[in-house]
Amino acid sequence: MRFTHRDGTTVHLAHCSNVHPAEDLDEVLAQVDAVGHGLRRRLDVPTVGIGLWLPAALAARLVAEPASLERLRRGLQRAGVEVVTVNAFPWGGFHAPVVKKAVYRPDWTTRDRLDYTLDCATVLARLMPDDAVRGSISTLPLGWRTPWLSDRQATAETLLARLEDGLAKVSADAGRAVRVGFEPEPGCIVETTEDAAERVAPAAGEHVGVCLDTCHLAVAFEDPHEALARLGAADLPVVKAQLAAALHAEDPADPATRAALEPFVEQRFLHQVRSHVGGRLVGKDDLDEALAGARPLSTDEAWRVHVHVPLHADPAPPLRSTRAELRGTVDALLGGDRALTDHLEVETYTWSVLPDGIRPDGPEGVLDGIAAELAWARAELLDAGLVAA
Repeated sequence: MRFTHRDGTTVHLAHCSNVHPAEDLDEVLAQVDAVGHGLRRRLDVPTVGIGLWLPAALAARLVAEPASLERLRRGLQRAGVEVVTVNAFPWGGFHAPVVKKAVYRPDWTTRDRLDYTLDCATVLARLMPDDAVRGSISTLPLGWRTPWLSDRQATAETLLARLEDGLAKVSADAGRAVRVGFEPEPGCIVETTEDAAERVAPAAGEHVGVCLDTCHLAVAFEDPHEALARLGAADLPVVKAQLAAALHAEDPADPATRAALEPFVEQRFLHQVRSHVGGRLVGKDDLDEALAGARPLSTDEAWRVHVHVPLHADPAPPLRSTRAELRGTVDALLGGDRALTDHLEVETYTWSVLPDGIRPDGPEGVLDGIAAELAWARAELLDAGLVAA
């Protein structure tokens, strides 16, 4: 879906396809067909946006086989789907029984990560609609925080320089920019926008910026206006924003709150927990460690948990989502006289691991949930003064 900001910018709203377990071209085409037709019907729109997730092996194949890439392009057109953004964070196997920290490998100290990202850029340049101003790609925040010594940072900066060169070539060939946004995430070497200014900005060029995930921003207790000012001062654009909500537990010492959190402990994805205690951020790498690890997390202040919960529906009390913080971030990005990003992506990838009672029933139930999230996001953008294009 497209919207027009008051400054004339076209703002694209998409759903991120990493929620669907598609690893090869046939599976992606089947997914595109089902999702495209299903979401267009539910939302009553002629075209729907998808933030495409391409596993590394498939991205490489599409670059090497123009006929396969053309087949994907035609499949998108038939399904009424447009693609202006790609999620190049998960390398592959995103729906394996256990993902956890494997999602951060290979990291930005490896040539494999660079090649994968540039493959995604090449594919995106071919798939974008003719009238799209630019394309965007999200990638991981350099890597997990350990081990990360000075030699690893130096290697990453060398690869970022090569990324800039590669993106400049892809953009020149396409006649429009394709940019990459590094996505701050709890537990990673780039956890906050302050880290992005320190670790990414020195090696960034005009094709590199930040992917601002509103769930991660809330878990880190970052104020969106301060975060955007920090990125602006570092000359790091918001290449795209991922609309996502985290869990908020106001009183984690309360037995009812702890009982409500326990069903969110699961074995596939990592659910980092953060608390703002004594003016500093403290946390644990996963929810089970925070609740009952060898050294459980302090319960003196509220917890926020990296669980992408549905945008349109609050969890049962005493928990709440960070939907209010999400609204604040959207306002900071798009509520002013100038749009600070033009690509928005709803990224609730956790439908299959949500607790009983809020987990959807089968693929159609997932589509119902995604459509409800997109409808909620559409209403928020209209309330913010954007106009449906």
